[in-house]
Amino acid sequence: MRNILQGKEIVLGVSGGIAAYKAVELVSMLRKEGASVHVVMTKNATRFVTPLTFEAISGNPVLLNTFDSPMPVPHIELTRRSDLFIVAPATGNLLGKIQSGIADDLLTTCLLAANGPVLLVPSMNTRMWENTIVRQNVLKLKGLGYRVLEPEEGQLVCGEEGKGRLPRLEEIVEMAKDLVTDKDLSEETILVTAGATVEPIDPVRFISNRSSGKMGFAIAKVARRRGADVILIAGRTEIDLPRRDITIVRVETAMDMREAVLQHFSSASIVIKAAAVSDFRCKNVATRKIKKDSTPVLELERNPDILKELGEKKEGRILVGFAAETHEAEQSALIKLREKNLDMIVVNDVSKQGIGFGSDLNEVVIISSDGKKRYIPPSHKEDVAQEILNAVKEVRERSL
Repeated sequence: MRNILQGKEIVLGVSGGIAAYKAVELVSMLRKEGASVHVVMTKNATRFVTPLTFEAISGNPVLLNTFDSPMPVPHIELTRRSDLFIVAPATGNLLGKIQSGIADDLLTTCLLAANGPVLLVPSMNTRMWENTIVRQNVLKLKGLGYRVLEPEEGQLVCGEEGKGRLPRLEEIVEMAKDLVTDKDLSEETILVTAGATVEPIDPVRFISNRSSGKMGFAIAKVARRRGADVILIAGRTEIDLPRRDITIVRVETAMDMREAVLQHFSSASIVIKAAAVSDFRCKNVATRKIKKDSTPVLELERNPDILKELGEKKEGRILVGFAAETHEAEQSALIKLREKNLDMIVVNDVSKQGIGFGSDLNEVVIISSDGKKRYIPPSHKEDVAQEILNAVKEVRERSL
């Protein structure tokens, strides 16, 4: 399920950094995912954002003081019922306290009592982040089992450039989902292709297709969330990398795609070819822009069939193909399944409105080589990705 945070109890600790204001939107995003959020603030955090703001967004009282709380023993009661503890932003001061086991306010006392997953999201000036003591504290915290989502690079409030910005809120939410997801694919390395390839006509024009890459990116994100090592080979797409812990290789043409896939093929135990690879390329590419007053004739030649090539050398790997069709979708997919020696094929009818190319939704039929079919009604692509990976897992289990 895409809303895997539905019904989860999350404690959000907010410490005294300028990025505290971003935590307000984080609460809103977590609530939209169905989570219940309880905010614990340090005294300095209240200088940046008022507790009333967090109360209005979370719908729960904000906790500030161990001895002035609506709960008799707040640090025990909160952590006993919580599924996840997030600290965003986590200042350098707070990281040092946690690493040393200091509990001198409600937030650090709650962290000392927490026995579930904890996600620390540091944010500070670059020079502070690069300080040897801070770096050692972060390494020790990771070694103790804390999950640390390191800052992003960019322009800081002080005007300097460097690493220290609070990560994108979408990435924090993704890490929260990661921490409450079973790692049932942790033994796998999954190679995913996504997006459209482009074939140049001249220096400014190209042949391509309507693939946005959303389906492949969703598969990569969910696979990593479920514990797999993921290599994402992406053609032309405007989508941001879903996670920083995914290896991504950017390509342009079908030949680029082939080279990258073959380079990483030996590392993979599962290959999911969700990219829309151009079947043809221009035989002769103009070195200068073709003027509009001319009438060019484009002579095309076939690109290599990457999927078929992989099917001939897959050995013990699981190979999954996609078939985007406009008519006789399942019949065409079955031919592709057999001819390319696939273990599974995902079929979608792209002639239907509101799903497929460019949409956040998809409707597919998953067909395995043993003839088993699974129909997925119109669903968010993350949910479709879950079903595809569930089917892949079944194929793997049958092969053992």
